[in-house]
Amino acid sequence: MRQTLIVANWKMYKTLAEAEEFMERFTGEIAGVSGIETVICAPFISLARLSVLMERTTLLLGAQNMHWQKEGAFTGEISPLMLRDLGIKYVIIGHSERRLHFNESNLLIKRKVASAFNFGLIPILCVGENWEQHSSQETEKVIKEQLFSALEGFTLENEFMTKMVLAYEPVWAIGTGTAARGEEANAVAGFMRSLLQEKWGGISEKVRILYGGSVNADNITEFTGKEDLDGALVGGSSLNVETFAGLLKAVFNERRA
Repeated sequence: MRQTLIVANWKMYKTLAEAEEFMERFTGEIAGVSGIETVICAPFISLARLSVLMERTTLLLGAQNMHWQKEGAFTGEISPLMLRDLGIKYVIIGHSERRLHFNESNLLIKRKVASAFNFGLIPILCVGENWEQHSSQETEKVIKEQLFSALEGFTLENEFMTKMVLAYEPVWAIGTGTAARGEEANAVAGFMRSLLQEKWGGISEKVRILYGGSVNADNITEFTGKEDLDGALVGGSSLNVETFAGLLKAVFNERRA
């Protein structure tokens, strides 16, 4: 059985002091919540400090992006080696905001996924369609192209293939307050699993698939406890201690019911 996974993506929010305050309060708020793997993907400047604060918690630390090279003259970039050295476990790759604002191509995303595998990091690979593609019923076409492009050439010999995480994040739902319906998101996740089955067989039932896009405490249970969805990639609702703790408690209570 795949463990529920909730990933907080703080994006470009929180100073170091704000991140420290969040963590100090958050661990107390979620005392008693168990059985949910929870990852905090914080801005780069906070990762080192948070890695210390989270040492005695069950929380895991993730990054929001990385360069695909080990090191080099790439001003302003962070390497997978640096992330691994901090004890980072997860890294978000191919987020729609990276594709849109920084023109990240499928080829670049493929290189980042390969680099994450090589350095023992678990990629959270994001795929999803925009509103025009959604309205034109091109969702499956877009998902297939993005997924197969990012994972082209990888084989089952790579142990991280079964550990990787996929995130379906319809671009039209990111930061809009309008989430996809749970059944709709689960159907897309099921399609993604069928693509994995087609290309790599048995890993399709091991890989966790998340939904991302205007997730909050009120709708989170639409995306957990589904046949093909294993959790969520949470943006704005992860920035407030009480809101994010409430979201986790909603998942926890659903599991106990």
